[in-house]
Amino acid sequence: MRSDYSRRKFLKSTLSAGLSLAATRVAFSDSVVSDITGSEFMNQYDPKGLPTGVLGKTGIVIPRIAIGLGSRFLTIETIDEAIEMCNYALDNGLYYWDTAHSYVNTATGAVSEERLGHIIKHRRKEIFLSTKIASRDTEQAKAEIELSLKRLQTDHVDMLKIHAVESPDDAANICRSGGVLDLISRKKEEGVTRFIGFSGHGNAEALKAMADTGRFDSMLFAMNHYEGYKNDRQGLVIPAAKKSGMGIMLMKAIRPKETIEGINAGELVRFALSLEGPSGIAVGMDSKRVVNSNLEILRNFKPMTHEEKQRFAMILSPYFRHENLGWMNKSYRDGYWS
Repeated sequence: MRSDYSRRKFLKSTLSAGLSLAATRVAFSDSVVSDITGSEFMNQYDPKGLPTGVLGKTGIVIPRIAIGLGSRFLTIETIDEAIEMCNYALDNGLYYWDTAHSYVNTATGAVSEERLGHIIKHRRKEIFLSTKIASRDTEQAKAEIELSLKRLQTDHVDMLKIHAVESPDDAANICRSGGVLDLISRKKEEGVTRFIGFSGHGNAEALKAMADTGRFDSMLFAMNHYEGYKNDRQGLVIPAAKKSGMGIMLMKAIRPKETIEGINAGELVRFALSLEGPSGIAVGMDSKRVVNSNLEILRNFKPMTHEEKQRFAMILSPYFRHENLGWMNKSYRDGYWS
């Protein structure tokens, strides 16, 4: 992306006459990441023929859907069922696994990383493994990393993210000299992680500040909802991330289903995959049935036309106004309680 790519130009390219404010802030594109194979990038993983993208400057080829292993995954009642689902997903090409140190079902005691460790110890080389740490205290963050590795039964992850960046002050604290970013950068040098990233649900300025450091390989952020003009993450953050060469992953694509009645989950996934910018999306999964549904979407994927995206954005207007979205609250943390 050109260095002079302004937010104004980005937004202008997404506007269309007749759309509401909410709809016009959705980044529309007539093209999406195409199916990329080993002919262009040496892919160490096996997508089993699924459509893929490249995760920014990491150069890693990923299936366009990553498995989100948080709250939905932790509703699976038994460890055997959880292991069966993950093995099945991996056998069918879904090898990008996204978890976090804090993903714990407080009602049952199930821990996402511990569940995954039972598989990772046998199939580590087949999985692109991402986890997140939440503490802003460096000693506590170091302890979280060490425990995460122990739970996951591995000596390294592929992507280590700073979890849930909330505000410009939070970003400044993370990026200060001697802060958590410096810690994770050292872990990258030590081989504890191949790449570093961050996640965020809300404040666009905070996420942009993180991207502008040029020190991250990837980011994971919630599908766009905003307060008027000041929290347009797609319009503000995606250009900043692209300027730094970062891989971009989208989350919360299915959550509009909880806010707006009558929306089909498959169409929500298709809509998210049709948006401009992200290499892929993270989708929470809790059964082989849901895995199969997402596999079918990918295998038969055709991007929405501009007109389809316009229509769907209008339907999603309440979501884009972030009505009744719990993760827009400052106290929100990803995990079972979300």
